[in-house]
Amino acid sequence: MAQAQVLPRHVAVIMDGNGRWAAARGLTRTAGHKAGLAAVRMCIEECSQRGVEALTLFAFSSENWRRPAEEVLSLMTLFIEAIDREVSELDRRRVRMRFIGERKSLSVRLQARIAAAEERTAANSGLRLQVAMSYGGRWDVVQAAQQLARECASGALRAEDISEARFGAALALAGLPQTDLLIRTGAEQRLSNFLLWDLAYAELYFSAQLWPDFTVRDLEEAFAFFAGRERRFGQTAAQHGAVKA
Repeated sequence: MAQAQVLPRHVAVIMDGNGRWAAARGLTRTAGHKAGLAAVRMCIEECSQRGVEALTLFAFSSENWRRPAEEVLSLMTLFIEAIDREVSELDRRRVRMRFIGERKSLSVRLQARIAAAEERTAANSGLRLQVAMSYGGRWDVVQAAQQLARECASGALRAEDISEARFGAALALAGLPQTDLLIRTGAEQRLSNFLLWDLAYAELYFSAQLWPDFTVRDLEEAFAFFAGRERRFGQTAAQHGAVKA
């Protein structure tokens, strides 16, 4: 019997290339973002069916606020429409939905939709889906540092008690498995301020596919890449082999 493929417990995705996909077809960037929703659904369904525990999608970065106001507005409208349209199906699939990022930057209307989606799916026991909106890895580290500083100032925490585990518990992805695999589409090969702490030991997979063109086969290739990696976490190859044996 063939050995089952080793799957990542937690997958993170930088969904890049919507704008270039649209430009190549003479369409607006908004049309590209809408087209990318099909790949989002596919990733959620496949990860859920295959037993991946957590999926974190980079939907809108803290730097994306610098884009033209018209594009930002259309994206915010698209987010609201997508939540309204998809939350019932996500709930049916037992997906637990959570949003990470600087929420106060979002409109009151979008914040309300986010809160409602989180509440509706909070008890679900399936795939844990995180959508990063108005999120930046540096922001995440800073807000964690601020939280711990407040605890120290109040006397609830001593500085010498701040460990990696304690710091990690103050980050946006606290309580989730460490990110095993990062997938970035669109042929770019950088982190773009995404999950800077959590990606410390992740395998990095870069796909030339533009996000709307990302298919099940592309996802399977990313999983095959991950399964073929020797993940030693600082050990030598000999040590790693002994542990596996």
